[in-house]
Amino acid sequence: MLILIAAAAENDALGKDNKMLWHLPDDFKHFKSLTSHHYIIMGRKTFESFKSPLPNRKHIIITRKTDYDAPEDCIVVNSLEQALKLTSGQEEVFVIGGGEIYDLALPFADKVELTRVHHTFDADAFFPKLKEEEWKLLSELKHNIDEKHEYPFTFQTFIKR
Repeated sequence: MLILIAAAAENDALGKDNKMLWHLPDDFKHFKSLTSHHYIIMGRKTFESFKSPLPNRKHIIITRKTDYDAPEDCIVVNSLEQALKLTSGQEEVFVIGGGEIYDLALPFADKVELTRVHHTFDADAFFPKLKEEEWKLLSELKHNIDEKHEYPFTFQTFIKR
């Protein structure tokens, strides 16, 4: 099962200048609980936004650079198709960004785990629009503003129709 996992604002904003636009600790916990012990597929810029590889996950980095030097425990590929071939047979594989990779992966996805941040932001990376005729909202869980979360958000799970 190929799962896209993302946090996106009301205007589908993901980030700007390769940085996140918000800090939501409970969303980080949600992301970690879903993706730990699974393959995660991402673009090079997304990978480079991390201080180091995320623990307890197998990283697959998509890049056009033929000589990209990644840490030894990461796999580098030149296309989404290569990444999907490497992960075939895995029960769950997560695509974690960025915007271009989400666009490429959406037609292959079976499920979307979306944290909808209830605010709009100026951004340069966006999550693709989910068409209602293609995606069914399976569940959602709202999270209000509190001392650790500046913006309200909703965890949403969509499955392909």
